[in-house]
Amino acid sequence: MKRVGLLTSGGDCQALNAAMRGVVKTLYNSGEAVEIYGFLEGYKGLIYGNFTMLTGKDFSGILTKGGTILGSSRTPFKTIQEPDENGLDKVDAMKQNYHKLRLDCLVILGGNGTHKTANLLREEGLNIVTLPKTIDNDLWGTDMTFGFQSAVDIATACIDCIHTTAASHGRVFIVEVMGHKVGWLTLNAGIAGGADIILIPEIPYDIDKVIEAIDARHNRGSQFTILAVAEGAISKADAKLSKKEYKKKLETSPYPSVSYEIAAKIQKKTGQDVRVTVPGHTQRGGSPCPYDRVFASRLGAEAGRLILKGEYGFMVGYKNREVVKVPLEDVAGKLKMVSPDATIIKEAKLLGICFGD
Repeated sequence: MKRVGLLTSGGDCQALNAAMRGVVKTLYNSGEAVEIYGFLEGYKGLIYGNFTMLTGKDFSGILTKGGTILGSSRTPFKTIQEPDENGLDKVDAMKQNYHKLRLDCLVILGGNGTHKTANLLREEGLNIVTLPKTIDNDLWGTDMTFGFQSAVDIATACIDCIHTTAASHGRVFIVEVMGHKVGWLTLNAGIAGGADIILIPEIPYDIDKVIEAIDARHNRGSQFTILAVAEGAISKADAKLSKKEYKKKLETSPYPSVSYEIAAKIQKKTGQDVRVTVPGHTQRGGSPCPYDRVFASRLGAEAGRLILKGEYGFMVGYKNREVVKVPLEDVAGKLKMVSPDATIIKEAKLLGICFGD
């Protein structure tokens, strides 16, 4: 008998259900007796023993369903070792609930913060297998995360729609794409959507360079310009501030986000009409695209195989177009950033895309 726990932690995304389905179908198809315990609302469920017994029927028909049937929540790693408001030791509680259910393994689906906690549980002696979930594609040790391609499709569709109204009115449009620390989503959606300017956290921008690019387009006869801006984009001036100083600036800023600040500066310096569009959480929502359905199913199947073989302490990742297992300790706490010298950046610049640098 294999007793396996499942939980999804952090921000939701497309293909979480597809990935869990891949794990469970692989376990059931092995012919070995299996019990599946689903912890509700991420690590909260594991901490407070809030779980449900799942059967094969629970995973039927969920391949195309977005979100997560288990629910999710954010449980920050920086506070995971601090007692809760009632003095409960959260790490000890998770271990106790794991052992109380006599689990053979816990499968955790999540992003960067989730993997830090997963590795902590591994260090505490629990059998852990993880799957890389995030629309940001910023997990170290894997070329791709599920949810990313679906989010790229949605952000690209938004930019596509903006093209027609931008051209009709001769405006500058800013589309703010998700990504606080890493710009993979904005970069890919920007290229796919034909954005003229792409601003990402890894390449601090000079607003004068941005305006030069807009003016150059105008002088060539282009009456509109589209910017794809990551929500974590930062100016060169702000990049020189300490974290404390920058945080204070954001707290006192009159703008709801960096895109509105950029819009105000462009409008003031050029006189052009500027509009901001924020697709927001739509980028996390809806049905997973076909790529993500296949990708998440493959990763889930490999996770199931590792469980059946008793190989624990790994994230199932994707390197050089092959599904691989990556030691959790090599993944936790590392972000996969966009290098300013990456070939994709160089190729985008050859296409005439401005990064404000």
